[in-house]
Amino acid sequence: QVQLVESGGGVVQAGGSLRLSCEASGGTLSNLAIGWFRQAPGKARQWVGTIRTDGTTVYTNAVKGRFTIARDNAKNTVYLEMISPKTEDTAVYRCAGGRSESDFDSWGQGTQVTVSS
Repeated sequence: QVQLVESGGGVVQAGGSLRLSCEASGGTLSNLAIGWFRQAPGKARQWVGTIRTDGTTVYTNAVKGRFTIARDNAKNTVYLEMISPKTEDTAVYRCAGGRSESDFDSWGQGTQVTVSS
């Protein structure tokens, strides 16, 4: 029942930084695992990372050490911070929530991130 909305996308230069937000309405994020996914033109959807209900995180190797996921339960929001993004990070980014990491049943509409060189 929870609705998720992403925001914060835009154009950023390689080596800069950008923070995406995933805000929930109609429910709370505190009891959900939140995953971030991305899809670039002509490529399959890729899992980026996940934050669990206990605050621990896991990431794909492609972004490990460059992206961080954090949650602010008071604001009902999960963030994806992109540090020193690369051009290959250009994609539509979506967040998803679920009671477990293997059952993401609530999805946002996505926000475009374009990394320029």
